[in-house]
Amino acid sequence: MPHQALARQRLLIKGGKVVNDDLSVVADVYVEDGVVQQVGLNLNPEPPTGLTVLDATNKLVIPGGIDTHTHMQLPFMGSRSKDDFYTGTKAAISGGTTMIIDFAIPQKGCSLIDAFDTWRSWADPKVCCDYALHVAVTWWSNKVKEEMKSLVQNKGVNSFKMFMAYKDLYMVNDEELFAAFSCCKELGAVAQVHAENGELIAQGAKKMLAMGITGPEGHELCRPEEVEAEATQRAITIANAVNCPLFVVHVMSKSAARVISNARREGKVVYGEPIAASLGTDGTHYWNKDWAHAAAYVMGPPLRPDPSTPGFLMNLLANDDLSVTGTDNCTFDICQKALGKDDFTKIPNGVNGVEDRMSVIWEKGVYSGKMDENRFVAVTSTNAAKIFNLYPKKGRIAVGSDADIVIWDPKATRTISAKTHHQANNFNIFEGMVCHGVPVVTVSRGKVVYEGGAFNVTAGEGKYVSRPPFPPYVYKRVRQREQVCQPIPVKRAPYTGAVSGTPVAPK
Repeated sequence: MPHQALARQRLLIKGGKVVNDDLSVVADVYVEDGVVQQVGLNLNPEPPTGLTVLDATNKLVIPGGIDTHTHMQLPFMGSRSKDDFYTGTKAAISGGTTMIIDFAIPQKGCSLIDAFDTWRSWADPKVCCDYALHVAVTWWSNKVKEEMKSLVQNKGVNSFKMFMAYKDLYMVNDEELFAAFSCCKELGAVAQVHAENGELIAQGAKKMLAMGITGPEGHELCRPEEVEAEATQRAITIANAVNCPLFVVHVMSKSAARVISNARREGKVVYGEPIAASLGTDGTHYWNKDWAHAAAYVMGPPLRPDPSTPGFLMNLLANDDLSVTGTDNCTFDICQKALGKDDFTKIPNGVNGVEDRMSVIWEKGVYSGKMDENRFVAVTSTNAAKIFNLYPKKGRIAVGSDADIVIWDPKATRTISAKTHHQANNFNIFEGMVCHGVPVVTVSRGKVVYEGGAFNVTAGEGKYVSRPPFPPYVYKRVRQREQVCQPIPVKRAPYTGAVSGTPVAPK
């Protein structure tokens, strides 16, 4: 559909309960030109001709989900993830997500700007919903620093991800982390980390293979949760030394989550992102007798074999110890996973989630009584919009906000299955899970793109969304601390006594 026709589409969502992160209220929502124009009772916009009316009686009207962590068509570990920017965003829409934030990842020694341009060239012709890009910093030099500045000032990037794992591929050391964090703070960007100790993983993998453990269980055994917790603590310490806000991606374990929770209680500006996988399933699958089943769950950091982990993470998410949810959606089919059939270190890391995230969190979070509908909106949409400076255009239903809206049926159920999902993968890690909470209608930029199981999408209709630096939600505290929390020298009289003059004899 041409953008002129899109702009003329008028939409009235009637009779639903509008749920934002701070308030739920029964109201109609009127949309024109892709933007919310009115929110209130008994709206009757004129003229009635050309107006599409959606009945949301007994349903919730929520801001479209924002998935903070995807990897569509990512070249990785000798393969490329199955979901491209078309199938991935189409699946997202069917699950109630209207925006993804993917990652442009340069190889070591390569240009960040070139990587950004490459990902844009892959995404722009294919996306069915809006998207943005984080950019990875996989090495350090003055050129990288200059490119980060250019990406922030000219390309709408306000977040950079550093890997503490994947030795010799993406991993950066503590000195490089310090430099990258310092640069992020200077530019008003959010620093992100993949927090695992890459050195310990490399040594652990060698040890497992030497012991004859070649299957998927070796993946978890060589990178146990203390490896994640240690790196999380180290990243928080380095970021705090720089006074740089930190965003820890894919929080997978109780111990790493505790580290983040404790840091927040100490007043550190740090945000934790559990993912659909860590909230919805666990790592006991790595010990499944069926190799293909076990391999399908391999991702980094791994799911944890402690079956109480998902509930623990959900409790922390409900109580604001953890802040947002992504998916780390990076799908590889069984044939691709089989690249590591004789060596778990060669199994491409990645699982699904972009389609099922919202329903999994409703089922495990809201239906279970751990969180309310407002917190659900906060952790699936609003907090992400605030942290990455998209709010209130995204993450809220209010006059002037983008019309990224989902009509959500909290009482309906669906059973997750690879047979019925819209992702390009032939396996689903949530197979058989019955979820309360189902998106009935998805609206992207004012257009009904999904309704009652039917799509109305066009590749390339989504837009790249620029994100300005210094998100106030994150940086207000940081800037204030810069002004008032600096150490000052002690004023004292100069020392005037004797100074030892004993010469040190040369060896």
